[in-house]
This record gives sequence, structure tokens and C-alpha cells, in this order.
Amino acid sequence: MAFPLPARSTTFNPESPTAFLDEKADESKLETASYKRPVSDADMFELFSYHERNAGRLVVDPKQALQTVSLEARLEFGDEIAKKLKLSEDGTVVLWPQPTNDPEDPQNWSTARKSMQLFVITLAAIVPDFDSGIGVAAIYGLARQYDSTTGEINNLTSNWSIFLLAWGCVFAVMLIRRFGRLPVLFWSQVLALGFLLGCTFSPNLATFTAMRCLTAFFGTCPQAAGLYTVTDMYPFHLQARKLNIWTMGFLVSPFLSPFLFGFLCARTSWRWAYGIGSIYGAIVVFFIAVFGEETMYDRTLRNPTPIRRPKSRLRYRLETLVGVTGLKMARYRASWRDAVLACADLIWRPHLLGILLFEGLAFGFSSVGLNTTMVVFLGLPPPNGYGFSEIAIAGTYGTPIVGVLLGELLGRYFNDWVMNFCVRRNKGVFEAEMRLWTIYIAVPLYICGFVVLGAALQETLSIGALVMGWGIAMVSNMICTVAVYAYCNDCFPTRQGEIAALINFARTMGGFSVAYFQVPWAEKSGALQTFGVEAAIVTGLFIIIVPVLQLKGSYLRRRFSIL
Repeated sequence: MAFPLPARSTTFNPESPTAFLDEKADESKLETASYKRPVSDADMFELFSYHERNAGRLVVDPKQALQTVSLEARLEFGDEIAKKLKLSEDGTVVLWPQPTNDPEDPQNWSTARKSMQLFVITLAAIVPDFDSGIGVAAIYGLARQYDSTTGEINNLTSNWSIFLLAWGCVFAVMLIRRFGRLPVLFWSQVLALGFLLGCTFSPNLATFTAMRCLTAFFGTCPQAAGLYTVTDMYPFHLQARKLNIWTMGFLVSPFLSPFLFGFLCARTSWRWAYGIGSIYGAIVVFFIAVFGEETMYDRTLRNPTPIRRPKSRLRYRLETLVGVTGLKMARYRASWRDAVLACADLIWRPHLLGILLFEGLAFGFSSVGLNTTMVVFLGLPPPNGYGFSEIAIAGTYGTPIVGVLLGELLGRYFNDWVMNFCVRRNKGVFEAEMRLWTIYIAVPLYICGFVVLGAALQETLSIGALVMGWGIAMVSNMICTVAVYAYCNDCFPTRQGEIAALINFARTMGGFSVAYFQVPWAEKSGALQTFGVEAAIVTGLFIIIVPVLQLKGSYLRRRFSIL
């Protein structure tokens, strides 16, 4: 079946494909280590990068594409190129990015191979917040061990480790752009494991604080590499569903450790919690070393694998894992200057900055903030808390876990339904702003969850009210976070790592300061006012930012996108 290619963005005017072919007409072949690509395929380069140049606007319905594309596109690319457009297995969706003919292109990997990589990166994404959350479970034991208070432990160790979670992603992306996904992921998790072992055996509070902060800084790499991995392997129409799985990993992780280790720390030393956390970190390192693969593949290069592979598969595997292959490939990739300045070059763009502000506070209040402060609220005696024991507090942390899982289940189908519905309404053309419609469902749930939770804490209502409020807030957080990741990724398809790093930075910094003011504010004015005002702030940002992006997003993408 032949489907003409949609017209390119009017803001992009590169050298024509015909000129490119004339220049290279004397070449007979393009070779890589894994396959040979004839020169007649050179004119496909424009097609392989089309989804990047037309950021945020793609024709995805082949039937509608016949009716919506322009004559200009047919003339520019020709019918021969149109015939080569690859579709999904059922023939209903145009694949973006367009897979090459190289079997080593991650887009061409088998479902099982892709699923294993998604499984590994999701396991790794759990690590940073899981390690950070161990301190929540151990907070009372740490206070007793180091002759301190829970407030001091929170302010000195929890808050500053959260602060470094934000910066670790930014630095990880710089290395990933130069040396690839796999080696940076591997070495970051090895270092995080070493520092977590340092937490386990820390003799004093100063050493423990340093070790916990370094664990957070190095461990956060998977929360940037995950978006890379998903977009490397999966076509556009499957990415939101796979992002749902990856985001579920790091959204549930800060509550897993308080839930699992709260029971343990109530009966034995807190060091056992950090020891078991180290075992989990070692398991993740094992899975990365044995099953992890490099997904970085530049389909826009004439030769995607310009260096020859060693004949020994084991040697190639080891060189890729430890970074030797990445060092050799670095000269074909972004310069150090581009890698270092990439996040700064991205964050100021209006259609990104606004949604980052919204997500930063929405996530910061609901996930990071509640994770560090609920343990204090639940332990405070009435009327400011429930006066729970350590065991009861641990059991209560099962609530956000269930909330995240429900949010994943709902988002898995709801995101796809919204996208497909909007694409049909838009004559088969996808616009990035369509992703934001799910936030209209998330915000009312957010308000409901926070108001119920605040009332439950202030009036010491039944445990059912507490559970419902907290759970609803986490369902909302899950839906909202997936929508933001998908929207930002669609707007900047060449900057997945920077997008993941900046969203991680926003949500972490949004929650970093919550522990400093939330509990004192609730003790002074009541939890209902505290949580009500936080919900109002998020709602106000939603009203100011999201509708504007939907109305003006197309203009902003054309004006401020990175080409």
C-alpha cells in the first residue's frame, strides 16, 4: 500500500533530498557492521528524521493520510518514498520513527527483546526513590541511633538526598548523550550500590548523611535513561502505554520501602533495611550486566554503526557494558559543549516551562511531599495526627502503592483511548496537545484526594477517609505524570533524556521544600487548610497553563521547537 508523506514543517528548510542524492550518486553502497544499505535508500534519511522535524504533529492514520496530505509532500518525496512508509502490524498506524532495514535497529527488535529491556529499566527506575524511602521507614531508628529527632533526620538526610536526586539526572544525561545508555546506567548503579552499603555501615550521622546524599545523586540515572529506552524501542503510538509501566516503577518506589521496611525497623535495627536495599541494588546491577542492551541508535546517520564490532560477541558485550564502545562512538555524537548546555537550551521554551511548573508542584505536593511528611503526621498524637505505632504507619503506606497501581491500570487504556479519539476527530493527524486532555480528569481527582486527606488528618476521621484521600491523590498523580512525560516527549523528540531530566528536576525540586513547611503549617493552621491550599495552587496552575497550551501549543511548537 502506498501512503504519501505529510508535508514537512514550514519552519524547516534543509537541503533537498534530490541534491543529497546527486552529491552521493557515485557511491555504490552504505555499509554497517550488521547490514549493507544500498545508495537508493539514502533518500530515506529525510523520512527517518521526519518525526523529529515535525515535532508534535504527525499523520498516524493511513486511511486519513490519503485525504489530508498535500501535493507538496508528494512532489518533495515522490511516490517511491511514499510506498516505503512502514505501518503497524495491523496496518492501521504509520510508524514514527520509521524503522530502518537494519535488524540491530531497536525498533526492529522482537517483542520479547524489547520487553526485557523495559523490565530492566523499570527495575532500575525503582532504585533511587526506593533507596531514598528507606530513610522514611528507618527515621525513628535513626533518631534513636544518632541521638537526634525525626525532624532533624528528615531535614538533614531526607530533604538533601531528594535535592540531589534532581541534579543527578541532569549530569547523567550529559554522559548518556556522549557514551550511550548502557554504560552510564551500569556504572551509576554500581556507584549507588557502593554508597548504599556505606549507609548500612555508617558509624555516625555525618557519614550517613554523606552516603545517603551520594546514593541519591548517582542512583537517579534510570529516571532519565528510561524515557530514552522507551522511545528508542517503541513507535510513537505505543510510547504512552510503555511510559505508563516505566513511570509506575518510580512512582510506586518511594512508598515501597516505607511499606516493606516499616515492619522490619519496628522490630530490629534500621541497618537491616539498608542491607536488604543493598541486596536489591545488587540484583538490579546483575540484570543490567547480564540482560541490558544498548538501545542508542542514530537512524539519521548514513552509517549508524561506524565502528567495526569485535568478532567475539562476549568481547563486544563487555566493551559495550563498561563503556569502551561508547568512548569510540563519542566522536560521532554530541559534543561536550552541546551535551552540557542541552538542558539550559531546552528549559526556557514556553511550552515546556509552563508544564514543568505545573508538574513540579503537582508531583511535589502529592508524591515527594506526602512520602516524607505522612510518616510524621501519622505518628503525631491527636489532634494533629493519628498517634500510630511504627507497624501501623508501615501498613498505611500500602495505600499509595495501590493508588499508583490503579492509576497505571486506568492510564494504560485511558491514554490510548483519548489519543485515538482525538486523532479520529482530527482527520488522522496527531497533535502533541492531545496528550493533555487526560489532565482534565486528573485535577478533579487531585482536589478530591487532597481535601479528603486534609480533613481526615485535621479531624482524625476514620482510617477509611485517610486511605481514600491518599489513594485518590496518587491515582491523579499517576495519570498526570504520564500525560506530562508523553506531551513533552512528543514536543521534543530529539531530547528525550533532557526532557526526563528536567521533569525529574521539576518534580523533585517541587517536593524538596515540602517537608520543611507542611508539618509546621498543619500544626498551626490545620491540615485541611494546608492540603486545601496546595490543591488550589495546583488547580490554579492547571487553569492558567494547560488550556493555553492547547490553544497556542501549535504556534509555540513551530516558534520554539528544537530542530
